[in-house]
Amino acid sequence: MTLAERHRYILDQLEKTGLVTVSDLAKELNVTMVTVRKDLKLLEDKGLLFRSHGSATSVSPYVSDRSVQVKKLEQVEEKRKIAQKALDFLEPNEAIIIGSGTTVGTFAQAIPRNYPLTVLTSAMNVALALIDTTELELVQLGGVVRKSSSSAVGHFAEEMLKSFACSKLFLSVDGISLEHGLTTSNMMEAHLNAEMIRSVQKTIVLADSQKFGRKGFGKICELEDIDVIITDSGIPEIYREKLEEKGIEVWVV
Repeated sequence: MTLAERHRYILDQLEKTGLVTVSDLAKELNVTMVTVRKDLKLLEDKGLLFRSHGSATSVSPYVSDRSVQVKKLEQVEEKRKIAQKALDFLEPNEAIIIGSGTTVGTFAQAIPRNYPLTVLTSAMNVALALIDTTELELVQLGGVVRKSSSSAVGHFAEEMLKSFACSKLFLSVDGISLEHGLTTSNMMEAHLNAEMIRSVQKTIVLADSQKFGRKGFGKICELEDIDVIITDSGIPEIYREKLEEKGIEVWVV
């Protein structure tokens, strides 16, 4: 296979899946991983892809900090379906944590008004969505307000979290990467989310398919630290395969 043929194959695979890995390409093209890395660098220099450690994507993997007022207008139907599926993971009278973000905000809105739960949250949009529930006890974490996410972060929120024991965490993220795990655009939010994961028995990530292959500034955890991902049908198949290989339960709506 010539250089041009290899490059065409790589770009075709990227168009189909959104992600290619160095190891897979080396096997498929019957060349060394050194050759693949050189090919990916040439293609990146031409602006045709974005390289990462051991892989490449068709879009920039980096995410910036954006307001929930902007993000709530994106992937609206996908978030609604994800939220509906997440309801299946609720059990009456349990205590749960709901993180911050627009997808978990949609989930909070979908919880039946008379469902018996205790909900601990750092997010003001989540708290407001649950304020009119009749059987639900709501605990709001306090701290420094991060305006872009409408949530509390920092030392006070983390210390308050230590006073509670919850069974499940419903978490939104800005990025899900095979190499970098779960990330968000703010390091203080990432640290609080990591503390939330450590304080529960099961972590359920609610993320639309645009989050795959992306990464933010603050790392939350490794992929192995989570239990379930609920996403939409736009998830690249390679991600679904790799996540399930790690023992993560993936639900596609």
